[in-house]
Amino acid sequence: MFKYILLIVAITTIGTAQAQNKIKVLMKDAETGLPINGITAKIEQTDLSAVSNAEGLIIFENLQQGAYNVSFSMEGYKSLMSPFTIPFIGDFLEISLESEAEKMDEIIVNSTRGTRTISNIPTRVEFIAGEELEEKANMKPGDIRMMLNESTGIQTQQTSATSGNSSIRIQGLDGRYTQILKDGFPVYSGASSGLGLLQTPPLDLKQVEIIKGSASTLFGGGAIAGLVNLVSKTPTEERELRFLLNGTSALGLDINGFYSQRFNKIGLTVFASHDRNAPYDPADIQLTAIPKFERFNFNPKLFVYFNENTKLNFGINTVFENRIGGNIDYIKDENNYPDSYFEKNKTERMSTQFTLTHKLSEKESLTFKNSFNNFSRVITIPDYVFDGLQNSTFSEITYSHNGDISEWVTGANLYTDKFTENSATAFPLRDYNQITYGAFVQNTVKAKEWLDIETGLRGDYVIDYGFSLLPRISALFKINPKLTSRIGGGLGYKTPTIFTEESERIQYQNVLPISSNYNTLEKSYGANFDVNYKTNITEDISLSINQLFFYTNVDNPLILTSLPNETYQFVNVDGYLDTKGAETNVKLGYNDFKLFIGYTYTDASINNNGIKSENPLTAKHRLNNVLMYEVEDKWKAGLEAYYYSPQKLNDETKGSEYWVFGFMVEKLWENFSVYANFENFTDTRQTKFGSIYTGPISNPVFKDIYAPLDGFVINAGIKIKI
Repeated sequence: MFKYILLIVAITTIGTAQAQNKIKVLMKDAETGLPINGITAKIEQTDLSAVSNAEGLIIFENLQQGAYNVSFSMEGYKSLMSPFTIPFIGDFLEISLESEAEKMDEIIVNSTRGTRTISNIPTRVEFIAGEELEEKANMKPGDIRMMLNESTGIQTQQTSATSGNSSIRIQGLDGRYTQILKDGFPVYSGASSGLGLLQTPPLDLKQVEIIKGSASTLFGGGAIAGLVNLVSKTPTEERELRFLLNGTSALGLDINGFYSQRFNKIGLTVFASHDRNAPYDPADIQLTAIPKFERFNFNPKLFVYFNENTKLNFGINTVFENRIGGNIDYIKDENNYPDSYFEKNKTERMSTQFTLTHKLSEKESLTFKNSFNNFSRVITIPDYVFDGLQNSTFSEITYSHNGDISEWVTGANLYTDKFTENSATAFPLRDYNQITYGAFVQNTVKAKEWLDIETGLRGDYVIDYGFSLLPRISALFKINPKLTSRIGGGLGYKTPTIFTEESERIQYQNVLPISSNYNTLEKSYGANFDVNYKTNITEDISLSINQLFFYTNVDNPLILTSLPNETYQFVNVDGYLDTKGAETNVKLGYNDFKLFIGYTYTDASINNNGIKSENPLTAKHRLNNVLMYEVEDKWKAGLEAYYYSPQKLNDETKGSEYWVFGFMVEKLWENFSVYANFENFTDTRQTKFGSIYTGPISNPVFKDIYAPLDGFVINAGIKIKI
C-alpha cells in the first residue's frame, strides 16, 4: 500500500513540475479590458516568440527553471517588458497594454469643441499633422491646395483658367458648402472665401482637421459638405525657428519663416512669407497656366498666461496680393498689347483673433472668442471691374464641463457679414448685411466601455431668412482593440450669397443681387457610416483599412440661372441636390515602407423640377496611391499616382479621364533638410485634351477647368530649423 502511495505522489510531483515549466500569458487592453489579438511576445533570454490568439492568450512551454524577461509589442500599443520566474506560481500572467493614443494626449481635435484625442471622438475626423503635414508642404509650400486635394473625397476645383482661383469640394458638393476655419474662426466665408486656399501657406500650421458631412451644428451655417479647420502652432518653452526657401521650374519662389517661444507668462508666434511667380505658359498658347503674382503674409500672435486658470491669445492675420493672368504678352508688356485679354486680382485681407479662457474649476471652463475680418478685392477684366469690401465679425461665449464620463459644451454666438460694392455703373449693387444669432449645446458621453455617443443641437436665426434648428448625433463603437466603427448624421444650412464657383467663373459680371424676397436658405440633411480595422499581420507588416459610406441631400439648392437679357440670377430651384458614395482607405506598412491606397466613388446629381442630371465637375471614380519610404531622420521618398475618371462639364460634354504622377525625395540632417518634388512628371495637361477656350484669344470664353494646366513642374528647396 505504501508503494502505491509513493507512486501517486511521484506522478503528481512530476506533473506539477512539468506544469510549472509552462507559462500562460493573457493580453488585455488597458482601457477596455478586452483581450488583444496579434500581440507579439518574445522571451529575451531565448529565441522563443509567440503571438496572442483571438482570446488574447499566449503559451510558452518547456522552459528551464530560472528568471526571464518577456517583451510585448504591437503597432498601436506601447511596448512593455515584464519579468517572470520558472517555476511559475499561478494560473496565468495577465498583462495590460496601453494604447499609443495615450501619447497623443496633448493633441486635441479642436473642430468638435471637446477635449478628446482623435481615437476617442465619436465624430469622424480626418487629421493631418506632424511628418505628414511637412511632407505635403514640400509639394506646394506656398498654399494648401495640394494638401487637401490629395485626401480621398476631396477635390480642389479651379474656377479661373488664367488666374488660378480655386475652391474646395468635399464628396461632390460645390465649394460654397464647405466651411473653412482658422483656429475655429470663420474668417474664410462670403466674399473672402474665393482665394482662401491660395493665400494660406502651411508652415505655421500644427494640424489640419477635416470633418466630412453635415457639420453646421458645430460652427453654424455653411458646413453642409463638411468643414476644414486650420489649427495654428502654439508656443512652447523650447524655441522653434524655421525657414523655408523654395523655387520652381515654373518660375516660382517661396520664402517662409516661423518663430515660436514661450517666456514664463508670455508666448509669441510670428509667421511671415513672401510668395511670387512669373507668368507661366507651358502649352505655348499665349495664356497663363500660372498667373504672375506677388503675395505677402504676416501673422503675429501673442499669448498671455496670467495664471494656471486664465490665459489669453490675440493674433492678426494679414495677406496682400496682386495677381494677373491672361495673355502672357500683355502681362510682360501692357503697352504693346492693349487689346489683349487679362484678369487682374488685387486682394487685401486683415483678420484678428482673440480668445480668453478661464478655468472655473478642475472640470469647468469659460471661453470668449472674437474675430474681425476685413477683406477687399478688385477684379479687373477688359471692360469690367468688380470692386467690393467685406467686413465681418464673429463673437462667441462657451461654457464647458468635463466630467469623468460625460462632457458638456454650451454657448451662444453672433456672426455679422457686411458686403459693400463700389461701382459706377447702373447695374444693381450686390450689397448685403447679414446677421446671424446662434445658440448650441453639445454632449459627449461614454455610455459603455465599448460605446461613446456625441449629440448636439444648434438654433440659428438669420435676419431676413428665418430660424434653423440643427440636431446631430454621432456614435463610436469600440468592437475590439482592432475594430472600431462610427456612425453619424445631422442637419445643415447655407445662407444664400452670390459668391460661388459658378459666379466666380464669370467674375460676378451681370450677376443680379441676392434678395430675401425670392431667395431662401439652402437646407440639408446627411449621414455617414464607417468601419476601421487595424492589425499587425506579422511583426514587420501592419495593415489598416477604413471604409466610409456617405449621403447628403440639399433641398431647393441655389442655382445660377441665365435670364433673357444677358444677366444671371441665383434661384432656389424646385428640387434637390444629393451626393452619395463611398471612400476606401488602405494603409500597409512594411519596415521603412508605407503604402496608402484610397478610392472614392461619388454619385452627385441635381434634380431640377423633376429633371435629374449629373452634378458637373465631379469625378465619379478617383484613386489615390502613395508609396512612402522613410529612414527616420535621414531620408524620405514618396511616389504618387492619382486617377480621375471623366467628369461632366457645364456645357453637357465630358472631360477626359487622366492620371497624375509625382515623386518627392528629401534628405534630412539635424538642423536642416533639402528636398525636391517632381510634380506631374508625365506632364498631364488639359490643353493636351483640347482647347480650353472658344472665340478669339483677345476675348476668350473659357471652358470648365477639370485637369491641371501647369503640367510637369519641379520644385526644390531647403528647410532650416534652428
